[in-house]
Amino acid sequence: MDRLEPEQEIVCVDCGGRCFLLTPPREDGEWLPGDVVAYRCEDCLDRWDLVLPGDDDGDPDGVDGQDPDWA
Repeated sequence: MDRLEPEQEIVCVDCGGRCFLLTPPREDGEWLPGDVVAYRCEDCLDRWDLVLPGDDDGDPDGVDGQDPDWA
């Protein structure tokens, strides 16, 4: 199994600037699916809180892009 690790840098959705990881790993150094990681944009100073995906998070809209609430 591949080791889960968040990106150190992402692109800010609001301004296109660079956002850097604020959250340190757990005490054991591991990242787990469902962990919340925070990023701060160096340009607009927005903060982004993202949830690390798990193995079953491949299709957020449901099977074949169908919204499961519309089934």
